[in-house]
Amino acid sequence: MLACKRILTRSVTSALRVHRSSNEVVLSGPVQRWLSSQTDGEARIVTVLKEKFPLAASLKVVDISGGCGAMYEIHIESHEFKGKRTVQQHKLVNQALKEEIQGMHGLRIFTDVPKH
Repeated sequence: MLACKRILTRSVTSALRVHRSSNEVVLSGPVQRWLSSQTDGEARIVTVLKEKFPLAASLKVVDISGGCGAMYEIHIESHEFKGKRTVQQHKLVNQALKEEIQGMHGLRIFTDVPKH
């Protein structure tokens, strides 16, 4: 456990609780969410964006509301963004997610054109 504490950041380390009697590590908070699989909302957004941006080199969707689906962060690199300003890129993402956005509180969008 000492080696793990040196590697992990303070916020991650504080989320770990060790039960000394059973020698098991229980993950909670952000660490548990980080190690878990995609939520249904994340999967739905990924599906929509993959359909809309088939040339996407990378796509990452994270529910940053703690799993309730109120707020998402999207990172997408796609050749479809080439020659477009950031505002235009974000507008394309917003249009693709028009139906999904209606049920959200907020959305963080990070777009880019692949370097290669």
